[in-house]
Amino acid sequence: MLKARRWRRRIRRFFSLLLLIIVLLVVGSAATVLAWRWVDPATSSFILQRKASELIAGGSARDVEHEWVGWTKISRQVGIAVIASEDQRFPDHWGFDLDSIQDAIEERQSGGRLRGASTITQQVAKNLFLWSGGGYVRKGFEAYITVLIEMFWSKQRILEVYLNIAQFGDRTFGVGAASRRFFGKRASALNAREAALLAAVLPNPVSMRVDDPSPYVRKRARWIQRQMRSLGGPGRVRNL
Repeated sequence: MLKARRWRRRIRRFFSLLLLIIVLLVVGSAATVLAWRWVDPATSSFILQRKASELIAGGSARDVEHEWVGWTKISRQVGIAVIASEDQRFPDHWGFDLDSIQDAIEERQSGGRLRGASTITQQVAKNLFLWSGGGYVRKGFEAYITVLIEMFWSKQRILEVYLNIAQFGDRTFGVGAASRRFFGKRASALNAREAALLAAVLPNPVSMRVDDPSPYVRKRARWIQRQMRSLGGPGRVRNL
């Protein structure tokens, strides 16, 4: 009887501790996401992982090109190009594009390739907070953080952060560094063609190059420009 009571106390303590840990994680993660509604992140999880992988490989962590550029100093052409390329329902959904997810599932079931259906908000959650790769655990955290971001941030803030942490080339993160490296100008001066080229390499910014675009990248950039016109141009971004 005494031993049974001891076991029950231990079980209660364990679940009390587990509950406390869960509460602290939820409160801590929510507070962090809320704070970054106003505080500009100095780096991202993906940038830190890039440096760590180079150190693990036995080399030195080479500097990455990354420069934060505020919303008012980014050409609206870049915002609409990214929406046209990555997430055309971005202004209207709540973090998850259910239609795109369903389309991807149906395409896979019919024998097509497995393609992603991540929204811009999901990509911010992954790039800023999480690790690369797949798996249900990572996807679960990504979904949770996506909900928090959509709750606490405006669409404008989500797009601003995305444009500042997305990778546009080898060791080149953010539209500020990309515009200087590839076009020799400020992010505010980018035109529609340049914005479309930047957006065109987002699926694979290491093998696809802005400064030496392949025929595929050029074709994709032209498609993005057509989509930009059909979506209403920079005015759609200005109204976020």
